Amino acid sequence: MSSTESPRVPDVAAAVTPKPGAVRVAEGERIGSVALPGLTLTVRSRPGTREGLPPALYVHGLGGSSQNWSALMPLLEDVVDGEAIDLPGFGDSPPPDDGDYSVTGHARAVIRHLDAAGRGPVHLVGNSLGGAITTRVAAVRPDLVRTLTLVSPALPEIRVQRTAVPTALLAVPGVASLFTRLTREWTAEQRVRGVMALCYGDPDNVSPEGFRAAVEEMERRLQLPYFWDAMARSARGVVNAYTLGGQHGLWRQAERVLAPTLLVYGGRDQLVSYRMASRAARTFRSSRLLTLPDAGHVAMMEYPDTVATAMRELLADAAEPTGGDETSGRGAEAASGTA
Repeated sequence: MSSTESPRVPDVAAAVTPKPGAVRVAEGERIGSVALPGLTLTVRSRPGTREGLPPALYVHGLGGSSQNWSALMPLLEDVVDGEAIDLPGFGDSPPPDDGDYSVTGHARAVIRHLDAAGRGPVHLVGNSLGGAITTRVAAVRPDLVRTLTLVSPALPEIRVQRTAVPTALLAVPGVASLFTRLTREWTAEQRVRGVMALCYGDPDNVSPEGFRAAVEEMERRLQLPYFWDAMARSARGVVNAYTLGGQHGLWRQAERVLAPTLLVYGGRDQLVSYRMASRAARTFRSSRLLTLPDAGHVAMMEYPDTVATAMRELLADAAEPTGGDETSGRGAEAASGTA
């Protein structure tokens, strides 16, 4: 899954032309569009506070967008030059021309962006579906990845939690359109409350401003004609990735990741089981594990300070000579924490 296309792309710096009124942009962020053959990606950037900082790329999960990283990015702007992308069909990125919403298709989009921008190797960060995507990127293109941070990565589980089943059902042909008809009368507020109840350890911790921003974004997305199609096809892509075996299986690819890896799992996660944390820590070669008992599926939004602290430690250690540290082998739980 290498990027072999000849990227006919404008310079990234020149491509960051704001789209007035399209999406919410936090203070200190920039947003723009990068064009690749058959693919256009919206990129949210938070430049580092000084020149020469290493680049970071953040990849959101199913139904999310680059806004999912707006709480974390400013906490790391003094150590990385950050970018967060809207995956094809999500946020403010249009669908891909080829309609490929598989994990491989999304990973290819990430690789093509990094190759075209020339920003690699990056500190790569992924949540949920973004965790599966970035795992695949790190496995097949290790030259593009300095470190890997995975927040509740969507890696295959034999016993899927019951609370995750409705999301998986979106992958079944016809279910998304049925759900759309059955929920036609639901308000954006009702939909957002449902999403937050599923994704947050404690939805009451969401600020009124954060809730209003989420409702505003939900209203905008519901007007997009491809919204449910992108959701359904990407959900199908996750299910299909769960069933792949051999060298293309996600756990097999996790074994091949060479980059130092931070794993973040929430004890109240209703979509990715907390019990998968120990398996992930054993599988990734050079891993450290941060466990947050009160967090749900989006720890970087619920506990951004704690996640940022763990990432700082990862980045600092990765910048130092290894010196033959025996504790950095497969399954090392070099960091743990509570919040």
